[in-house]
Amino acid sequence: MAKRDYYQILDVAKGASEADIKKAYRRLAMKYHPDRNPGDAEAEEQFKEAKEAYEVLSDAQKRAIYDQHGHDGMEAMRQGGGPGGAGFGGGADFGDIFGEVFGDIFGGGRRGGRSQVFRGADLRYELELDLAQAVFGYTTEVEIPRLMECETCHGSGCAKGSSPVSCDQCQGSGQMRISQGFFQLQQPCNKCRGTGRIVKNPCDTCLGQGRVRRTRKLSVKVPAGVSTGDRIRLAGEGEAGRNGGPPGDLYIEMNVKPHPIFEREGDDLSCEVPVSFATAVLGGAVNVPTLEGEVSLKIPTETQSGRVFRLRDKGVKPVRGGERGDLFCRVVVETPVNLSAEQRELLKKFDQSLRSDGRGHTPREEGFFEGVKRFFSGS
Repeated sequence: MAKRDYYQILDVAKGASEADIKKAYRRLAMKYHPDRNPGDAEAEEQFKEAKEAYEVLSDAQKRAIYDQHGHDGMEAMRQGGGPGGAGFGGGADFGDIFGEVFGDIFGGGRRGGRSQVFRGADLRYELELDLAQAVFGYTTEVEIPRLMECETCHGSGCAKGSSPVSCDQCQGSGQMRISQGFFQLQQPCNKCRGTGRIVKNPCDTCLGQGRVRRTRKLSVKVPAGVSTGDRIRLAGEGEAGRNGGPPGDLYIEMNVKPHPIFEREGDDLSCEVPVSFATAVLGGAVNVPTLEGEVSLKIPTETQSGRVFRLRDKGVKPVRGGERGDLFCRVVVETPVNLSAEQRELLKKFDQSLRSDGRGHTPREEGFFEGVKRFFSGS
């Protein structure tokens, strides 16, 4: 039976890249591997066929010979014992090939006796701010409890005059290989906990951990314009690493407390401004609060409740630069309360005078009721 073309077996183009070839082989190997298809002779044959094709096309020299001479060239290489001549038939170590392709998934390909180092954990601290602090910036001090390098043993975990020894179970690699059928998996060594080292004479201060818990005071400068959820990263201020690893980072996360007067939307602020009935009708001026103090707001005559006035540059300056936001003031016309009998009578006369002269003093009310009439009359 004539051999199939290697490119056809892997279902790749002749100019396929090394990554495409590896991806195609990975797909076929997972599909046809004997452990996944016990007793299936056809699947086993397809698996061997894909393996042979990958052996050739993943090797630049073999691939060049195959591209020029086809299967005859590969047969001549086998018989002549050329480079890689033992790589076909039963001579190849499939574990090496499969480990090369799947090592990044199953942890294969890691060899050597170098002990492991571990980066320290990142820490998160929530900093509460009031609105003014968030808008104008703020500098404060925070106390952060964290694991720091032991000053007695300088992180080694060993008592003075001693040093850690290489783990005899994993030979200092920190990893153990476990075979499960065809696959080889890696997991941290349970004796040294993945460090590759054993402390036989532990430090009295840290009890062999190399780190101790301490509280450190840090100065934090909050830039102007931050909002809830913004974070400041303080590099290297997290927990100390293990086995000489670098420290983690500290993230200060902002939480801006609600303000009793202002609401924030992006870089703009808004608030409600109560206005008396007389001021809304006759016009006047009211004092409006801002984060920088009070300002006078002119109220035009016949101002309706709900009207919004804009005070430019009284909002928030963006933390990343740009124009400052605005303050939007929404007028709320207050209804008089606690009226005397005389005042009530005056209001009644005033209302009657509005309704009797026919000049349309309440356009919204009149328009609303006209709309209701048209709705129910069907016109």
